[in-house]
Amino acid sequence: MATDRQVTRVVTGQPTSDGAGVRLTRVLGTPQLDHLDPFLLLDEFKSDRPGDYLAGFPDHPHRGFETVTYMLAGAMHHRDHVGNEGELVAGSAQWMTAGRGIVHSEMPRQKDGLMWGFQLWVNLPARNKMTAPRYQDIPPEKIPEAELAPGVRARVIAGEAGGVRGPVEGIVTQPLYLDVRMEPRSRVTVAVTPGHAAFAYVYEGRAALGGGANAQDIAAGRLAVLGDGDRLEAVTGDAPARFLLLAARPLREPIARYGPFVMNTREEIAQAVEDYQSGKLASGV
Repeated sequence: MATDRQVTRVVTGQPTSDGAGVRLTRVLGTPQLDHLDPFLLLDEFKSDRPGDYLAGFPDHPHRGFETVTYMLAGAMHHRDHVGNEGELVAGSAQWMTAGRGIVHSEMPRQKDGLMWGFQLWVNLPARNKMTAPRYQDIPPEKIPEAELAPGVRARVIAGEAGGVRGPVEGIVTQPLYLDVRMEPRSRVTVAVTPGHAAFAYVYEGRAALGGGANAQDIAAGRLAVLGDGDRLEAVTGDAPARFLLLAARPLREPIARYGPFVMNTREEIAQAVEDYQSGKLASGV
């Protein structure tokens, strides 16, 4: 028998800054919601004021997890320590597995106009934390769109929805990453793997999430943590809505975090800092 996922908690994003002073809204990875295993962080950056984003994210390291960038507007130039580089344009996504270590930068490609997108951090299990780094760069035309119901469409970045499979492959936590657009007075039921941690982040309009009488109205800028079940029901009223729906297999492992490093123990964090300072993190030694 099908079971609806209900909203168990609602979190409002907190204004903050990161990188060299980029203004953003942190929705996951705050004192209100430190993490939702295996998700560690979700930031939304949205501004048409160049001063909010021009400083970008100069060279910085990562080890032990994955970063996922999804752009709605604007463009960012990516470059890493071994010479990989590319441009993230509107509608594109990048799933970067930092593994044992990457030093990279993400800098705006524009001097004015709207910059809008999301960065998600996804944890790696202990056995994969020191794997070789890799990228999956997905241009806009490679992200398929599915019609989930009348008036409801979703871009499928990872996982499957409406018989459409996303382009991101080989991720150990088996993620679902959907960008859902709903017209006014529409209704949809989306399949979500039972047992996987899941949340929805409404970034435009508002939607009632969860089935039946227990549905909760979630406005833009709020993240809804979802209880277990095998489907999520969403309904809109007189206004349209857009939201991210994410789910993944929880790791249930100890988490040790220090800035851009996410490991299982404090000793591994100390080693990551030492490796970065000595140049070993970027060398792959």
